[in-house]
Amino acid sequence: MHCFIYRSRRRRDTYLFLRAKDEFSQLPAGLMKIFGQPEFALEFKLTPERRLAAADARQVLESLQARGFYLQMPSENDLPV
Repeated sequence: MHCFIYRSRRRRDTYLFLRAKDEFSQLPAGLMKIFGQPEFALEFKLTPERRLAAADARQVLESLQARGFYLQMPSENDLPV
């Protein structure tokens, strides 16, 4: 599946994966308010075998197929104390 990734300008290390470029209509109402103005980062073909920096490709694919998006946020270990 081809996917499109956007970075949040409001939240560090927060990314939104979409099935279609600039297709924000399937997102929950409050998500865009929290995420802020999305900034297009990159696109690539996502397969279950593909290695991602901070997410499991299978989970991302499942979320894209079920909901049309996947939200990647920094892990709890990366948050300031």
